[in-house]
Amino acid sequence: MRLNICEIFYSLQGESTFTGLPCIFIRLSGCNLNCSWCDTIYAQDESESMSIDQILQHVQQFNCNLVEITGGEPLLQDATPVLINKLIENKFKVLLETNGSQSIEYLHPGCIKIIDIKCPSSNESNSFLTPNIDHLSLHDEIKFVVGSKKDYKFAKKIIETRLTNIQPANIHLSPVFGSIDPSILSAWILEDNLCARLSLQQHKVIWDPDKRGV
Repeated sequence: MRLNICEIFYSLQGESTFTGLPCIFIRLSGCNLNCSWCDTIYAQDESESMSIDQILQHVQQFNCNLVEITGGEPLLQDATPVLINKLIENKFKVLLETNGSQSIEYLHPGCIKIIDIKCPSSNESNSFLTPNIDHLSLHDEIKFVVGSKKDYKFAKKIIETRLTNIQPANIHLSPVFGSIDPSILSAWILEDNLCARLSLQQHKVIWDPDKRGV
C-alpha cells in the first residue's frame, strides 16, 4: 500500500499535551477543507508516493519513538489506518491530527487522536462529524482554533454541552497566530473559568512562523 506524502521531518512537537517533546512528523498530502487561516496550504498539492515500508524506513532513521501523522487531512487516504497500525506494531507512540470530518471509529485504539473542531472564522464550522465524539478515548484530545469572540463562544458551548467526559487538560483553545492576542483569549478563559487549556503554537514562537520542517 502507498500513501501520498508531503513531507517527513523531525522537530519538537508544537501543539497538544505533547508540546516540547521531540517528534517525527509525517505530513500527508491533500485536504477536503479550505480553512481561512490554513498555514499548510502547500500540503494540498505537494506529494510524493511512498510505500508503508519506505515510510517506516524513513522514520526509523531518527532516534525518536513519538510520531505524528498530520496533513492536510490524513484520513482521506485509505492506507492511513494501516500506517498507524504498522507504526504501533513497531513500538512507536502515534498521534493523529485530523480535522474531524472523517470517521475515527475504526482506528487503532492505541492511536492518540487530536481532533480539530473548526470554529466559524475558519469558514468550515459545519464540517465536523459529530459521531466522532462518541468514539473518543480518554487519551484523545480536542482542539479549537479561535480567531474571535464568536469562535470562543462556539467552542465554549461545545465544551460545556458535548465534551463533559473529556479531561480539561485534553481540550485546547489555540489563538489564530497573528490574528488574536493570546492575552485576550486567556482573559475569556479565566472570566468563564472554562475547563480547557490555552495552547500556543510553540514552533511559531521558537522559529519563523512561516518556516517549514519545524
